[in-house]
Amino acid sequence: MQIRSFFALIVSLCFFVSCTQNAITGRNQLQLLPESELQTMAKSEYQTFLSQNKIVATTVSKDAEMVKRVGNRISAAITNYYTNENKGSILQGYQWEFNLVDSKEVNAWCMPGGKVVVYTGLLPVTQNEAALAVVMGHEIAHAIAQHGNERMSQELVAQGLGAVGNILTSGNATVNNIFNSVYAPGAQVGVLLPNSRKQELEADHFGLIFAAMAGYNPNEAVSFWERMSKASSGQKPPEFLSTHPSDETRIQKVKQYAEEAMKYYKPMK
Repeated sequence: MQIRSFFALIVSLCFFVSCTQNAITGRNQLQLLPESELQTMAKSEYQTFLSQNKIVATTVSKDAEMVKRVGNRISAAITNYYTNENKGSILQGYQWEFNLVDSKEVNAWCMPGGKVVVYTGLLPVTQNEAALAVVMGHEIAHAIAQHGNERMSQELVAQGLGAVGNILTSGNATVNNIFNSVYAPGAQVGVLLPNSRKQELEADHFGLIFAAMAGYNPNEAVSFWERMSKASSGQKPPEFLSTHPSDETRIQKVKQYAEEAMKYYKPMK
């Protein structure tokens, strides 16, 4: 009992010392890993992924041009906004890359440091540039809000690490394995560590603001998520059994977020 209590105390201290207030969301997060380490790992994993998958070139595809255009507009808008707010350090180390990958998978993702991939299978659901901006803004928000760092840190604590003085770097095999379970799209992992419902809604919220800043109408998000709901196949578990919001909850919340994001919306000329 004493050993168990001692371990619980150490874990609690770990949470207390390592929790920081996120500059984007304002929420306290557990962060055991330096963001610079995650960006280094992401750069390596991203290059490996690109070398093993078919990248759609902008020279032959207007869709690939659109992905880069949307990404560049969102990243520029975010950079300008946080620089003007004297929060430029939020994007420290970011080296943006945007690529369209030939795959039927309906998905997109962003790694730490701004490494973004959109799959061609997503485009029939987005259907237009504004909806694509909604998705890319959402994925970029996950990265900037450091949700991956939070997920990795929670997993490290769950495994009893981080609370016992381990040096958590990219040279640590356990850290590498957890990184792959969170980020690596090509890893041989059955189930990636999921985002929490709170993280998903945060990404919806701030992703819409980012898209609006870039000149994309945030109201397009409602139609997109309705299409995504129809495109989803198979039965879904009840919301309380899922880490993702139900379609109904997400659409309801997105309507609220879109109304707020309109304050940042300036249509492109």
